[in-house]
Amino acid sequence: MIKRNNEHSKYIYDQLDRELIALLRSDGRAPLSKLADILNVSRGTVQNRLDRLLNSGTLHGFTVRVREDYEHDVIRSLMMIEVVGKSTSQVIKKLRGLPELQTLHTTNGSWDLVAEIQTSNLNDFDRILREVRMIEGVLNSETSILLSSV
Repeated sequence: MIKRNNEHSKYIYDQLDRELIALLRSDGRAPLSKLADILNVSRGTVQNRLDRLLNSGTLHGFTVRVREDYEHDVIRSLMMIEVVGKSTSQVIKKLRGLPELQTLHTTNGSWDLVAEIQTSNLNDFDRILREVRMIEGVLNSETSILLSSV
């Protein structure tokens, strides 16, 4: 059950919440009855938990996962980006304007940002690499094309 901790205004999740979230991660379209059977609780309990997780903002929505080979003409890559000094916010703002950039994460270690890039061909891939490297504040980058998932 989700409980509100008044001191920090954060939600605390119990084991059932965590199990429900894990099931939804693997199958976001699973029927409530199937989730209830797996969790060994009533359908109403699953619905109430799901409502609370959605209302609290823990779950933002549901998505469809496609087979890896569905978009066989897509080039996917991960780009690690090093940023100069305190220009991270400025660089993030520019990166968010690139439609080929699917996700962007801050990170620790040698790299400041990790971007997932998706293009339809190598020419576009080459172009986006140049565009990212030309952004003021980008000091260095390293990119790896994702070949297959194992």
